[in-house]
Formats: sequence, C-alpha cells, structure tokens
Amino acid sequence: MTKILVVDDEPQILRALRINLAARHYEVAVAADGSSALRQAAEWHPDLIVLDLGLPDIDGVDVIHGLRGWTRVPIVVLSGRAGNQDKVDALDAGADDYVTKPFGIEELLARIRAVSRRTSVQEAEPAPIRVGDHTVDLVGKTVSGGIRLTPTEWHILEILLRNPGKLIPQRYLLAEVWGSKHVKETHYLRQYMAQLRRKLEPDPAHPQHLITEPGMGYRYAP
Repeated sequence: MTKILVVDDEPQILRALRINLAARHYEVAVAADGSSALRQAAEWHPDLIVLDLGLPDIDGVDVIHGLRGWTRVPIVVLSGRAGNQDKVDALDAGADDYVTKPFGIEELLARIRAVSRRTSVQEAEPAPIRVGDHTVDLVGKTVSGGIRLTPTEWHILEILLRNPGKLIPQRYLLAEVWGSKHVKETHYLRQYMAQLRRKLEPDPAHPQHLITEPGMGYRYAP
C-alpha cells in the first residue's frame, strides 16, 4: 500500500485529503507544520509527500530543501501561492509537481498518480561504502570491525553518505535530526560529528571523509 504524508496547516484540508486518499487505498499520515513533517518523513518513510508551502513554523520551500538533503521521495506541492516565482522556487528546491489552491480532488489524485508512475522505479540501495578503514552498510545498518553507532549517529551518517560530495547545511541536519526548534544548536552536530570521526576516521583530528565546512555544514568526501 502506497504511503502518503499530507502536510497542511488547514484542518479541513487534512481531513478531506485523508478521507479521499484512504478511500482510494492509500495509507495516509498527516502533519500540520514543517517540523512535524520532517520528523514524520524520517520516521515513517512515506512513498510520496503532499506539501503546503504556507506552514506556521518553517516555510514549505525550506522543508523541501530539508527533505532533499537526504531523500528523493516525490513531493507534490499544494499551495495557495499562485505566483510563478513561488512555483519556480518550489520546483527548483526539488518538488516534483505543483497544484494551486483551490483544487479539485480528481486533479490532485491524477497528479499523485502521474508522479508515482514517474518514480515507480525504485532507486537501487547503495552498495557498502568505505569510510576510512571501515565499510558501512546502510541497508543492513552495520559497520565493519564491530563498530556500533547510536540511532542519531546513523541518522546523520546516512544523510551524508547518501549525498557524496554534497554540502549538507547545518540547519537542515539539525531540523531533520532534532526538529526545527533546534536549528541553532550547532553544538549538537559538533558533538556527534566528533563521535563519528572517532569511530570511523583513521585520524579523527585530521578527518579525510567526514568534512566540516566552517559556518556552513558538513559533507562526505569519498
């Protein structure tokens, strides 16, 4: 059963979409703000996200950026913003389609089906990845040499390894792992990155793979 996460701060829209999608045999979860959406996406792993841009805590475009830091899940934007620039910003951030409110449920369902068809070929799971002297298996959640990682360490590491060479901004990592209320708590990341380097880098003081970009974020260098 296809899992769809609906993100909107209007209760009546959440209710209507939950009823209509469930009636068509989709499994549905809902979120009323951006931080809840990021958390649910990480924990529930939906097959598709329907996302409003006008959220009360995080702008929807920033939510898209946050999701795209670690997942390619299809995103259909559902928004009252009808301006061309809003559409361009959402699509450039990584949205797959854009539906303007007010909308017809049949049109939205058709867009969902179309996006689902385009992305029906699942991305291959990554092969085991070398980090220093260790091999990391993201599918099996194992590290060679008997290294054990905490769930938070796994979460951070997986985002980095699935985006080799790409700068992952601090605020996206913080919002994804700890929630939007913690986007300024950069010491969280410093602490956990130090732990990961101690476990994975041959010389933690001079990391070759888990790289800090000062003031910006982190990247995995293959």
